[in-house]
Amino acid sequence: MHLDNEFNGIVNVLKPPGMTSRDVVDKARRLFEMKRVGHAGTLDKGAAGVLLICLGKATRLFDILVERQKEYIAEITFGICTDTQDSYGKITKRTPHDVSFEGLKDALNDFIGRQYQKAPAYSSLKFEGKPFYELALRGEAVPERHREIWLHELELICQVDADRYLLRIVCSRGTYIRTLCEDIGNKLGTCAHMSFLLRASSGDYNIREAYTIPELVALKENGRLNEAITSIEDSTEFLPAVHINDELDYFRLKNGQTVLLDGDIPAENTLTRVYLRHSFLGIGVIISGGVKLKIHYL
Repeated sequence: MHLDNEFNGIVNVLKPPGMTSRDVVDKARRLFEMKRVGHAGTLDKGAAGVLLICLGKATRLFDILVERQKEYIAEITFGICTDTQDSYGKITKRTPHDVSFEGLKDALNDFIGRQYQKAPAYSSLKFEGKPFYELALRGEAVPERHREIWLHELELICQVDADRYLLRIVCSRGTYIRTLCEDIGNKLGTCAHMSFLLRASSGDYNIREAYTIPELVALKENGRLNEAITSIEDSTEFLPAVHINDELDYFRLKNGQTVLLDGDIPAENTLTRVYLRHSFLGIGVIISGGVKLKIHYL
């Protein structure tokens, strides 16, 4: 295999449970036969759903795409706590509970909005260069770290059985759904863990339009793999657009200079799509009434 192709764009992949996000990246690297491949937001090995794979120059979109709002469907199971806060960990406690549909529905309202969430011990956050989960696996103390998150929507979908319920969550980057499930259990005077997780959407990408790995393999066999790629321009439609009309300004942008803009200018530090007339140049940032390219496309 020659890793010399150069695709630039995003592939919306439906990650199955059992594969790590890195497994999916490695699979994409082989399918597209290129080295520069990444993803925009880790999904735990046991989780499924939307995983955005970034190809070529689109790997530089990570900081933009990872900030986008996420939607999840999660199953919460009451009465059992685990050390990993999901169904893959060791059971640490069993407690009785009398959680009702209406009682749970009322409790969820207290979690909507801004909050500071304690990061789980089994996470990829790092302390002195070492991931938390490595410290936890060795039985070493994991430092407490709280992060600001936003829960925009938290909906109780249905009751699965006496102990399990389905939740729909719309949230910000950095939200640990398994920690949320444990916190909900604590709120109701019992313990709980996340027994399944599905990422339904990430930004404008949703699960209905995601490609499975076998579907990507079939596209490649038929010479149509490029059909699965969303361009950098289309992947960033949510950003405002600015235009320059002079080729000299284009060369200034290419050389790292800031080019002054006319007319209505987005706010300072706003990320924008940049065009030379109607040709997409890349992603820029507004600086002192002008624009500077951050990601070159042409």
